[in-house]
Amino acid sequence: MEYSNKLFIKISLALLGLLVALGLGYLAISGYIAERYLKEVNQKLYGNIAASTVKEIDTLMVDGVVDAAVMNEIMHSMMVVNPSIEVYLLDAKGLIKNYVAPYKKVVLEQVNLEPVKQFIKEEGQCFLLGDDPRHPGKNNVFSAAPIMNEGKLEGYIYIILASDEQAEVTSALSGSYMLRLGANMFFLALFGALLIGVLAIWLLTKNLRSIIKTVVRFKEGDYEARIADEEKGDLVLLADTFNDMADTINANIEEIKSVERLRRELIANVSHDLRTPLAIMQGYVETMLMKDDTLTGEERKRYLGTVFSSSERLSKLVAQLFEYSKLEAKQIQPQKEPFFMYELVQDVLSKYKILSEKRGIELKLDRMEELPMVFADLSLVERVIQNLMDNALKFTPDNGMITLKLRDTEKGVELSISDTGPGITPEEQAHIFERYFKAKNNEEKSVGAGLGLAIVKKILEIHNATIHVSSEPNRGATFFFQLPTYQGA
Repeated sequence: MEYSNKLFIKISLALLGLLVALGLGYLAISGYIAERYLKEVNQKLYGNIAASTVKEIDTLMVDGVVDAAVMNEIMHSMMVVNPSIEVYLLDAKGLIKNYVAPYKKVVLEQVNLEPVKQFIKEEGQCFLLGDDPRHPGKNNVFSAAPIMNEGKLEGYIYIILASDEQAEVTSALSGSYMLRLGANMFFLALFGALLIGVLAIWLLTKNLRSIIKTVVRFKEGDYEARIADEEKGDLVLLADTFNDMADTINANIEEIKSVERLRRELIANVSHDLRTPLAIMQGYVETMLMKDDTLTGEERKRYLGTVFSSSERLSKLVAQLFEYSKLEAKQIQPQKEPFFMYELVQDVLSKYKILSEKRGIELKLDRMEELPMVFADLSLVERVIQNLMDNALKFTPDNGMITLKLRDTEKGVELSISDTGPGITPEEQAHIFERYFKAKNNEEKSVGAGLGLAIVKKILEIHNATIHVSSEPNRGATFFFQLPTYQGA
């Protein structure tokens, strides 16, 4: 439960942090929207103040000269009516000619006329912000109207509707109000959302906690632990992935155990197979050393022949083990090329002709005419045929027959090798291609390590082909496989 509790605490803290960030963001956005709302209301209420002022005055500016007395009287009258405004008299280019503002804190000398012209064009119906002469770079709500003299534009009345003094008062009141409202709403919403969120997290992580318990059981050695269907819930993908992974791990463990058993069998079989030729070689060499003075030339030759044949057998066993280990490790990749199976079979049979004649075994080749070329590794296929021929010669009695057939099938060119040996029982046929397997009724003739047919199977597997066997006890055995035909021009 330690893992699930830590996860629950981390998610809860993350939710708390998220809610705090959202609350602060809500306060900031609410303050900004409230401030903008007040400005827009102010402009809607007092947006026509400049136009009304211009209508009551016949002239404020003549040939660029300001009537200071009239201007000051009007400005002060307006300030008395609405002390929160700032009044500016602009010329046609936006230069400030005169103004009435608290504490005379005007910094700008010229006002950007683009918002002013747009405000006049829209007749004050749109929400616009213009330059604040007391704060360069800051915009504020305003009212504006053109000053015309005999149809000629003389300048503009430009009135800031929210002065610094008003902003200070409203911001203080607004800040206090927003603080009280925001604090109450914030803490209430935070507590409610946190309570609901923690409960939701607890319910949502229920399945996850169950999965974590199953994973911990598996980690501690319970390899049969699986996530049940009813516990998957919304985490079905995670549950299925874990179950598949656990099955794979179990299969790998079983495979490792199987490999370990086979390794022990290999050591036992190889030790037995290597011990025999080594013991023979050692015995005859020891005899030759002990009887060196009394051995005749014929006996010495016979002893050396036995030692040589045993060394050949030992060399063959070592070569088979090396070859199979490379195939098992997938270190051999086929170098495929087109060739005629008939020509390869003829070459292999010529190598076995003398050996078969000594035992009176007839080698027969039956083939179809006009067989197509196959596409495979020539040397590896030759190794397959040699191993099958060795196996057939090993179990075919003297004066027997070995028949090779070549046929063109839908899957490719098929080669079958049949012998007249004792055959293979149905039970043994299922294991005949396993490494180190030896048929019980043929153990007296199984002088190898039981790797010949296993090597055949591995070679054909890397060619995407399969070796098959058909046999009945006392009626011989037939091994056959197909190789794909060459599809080139």
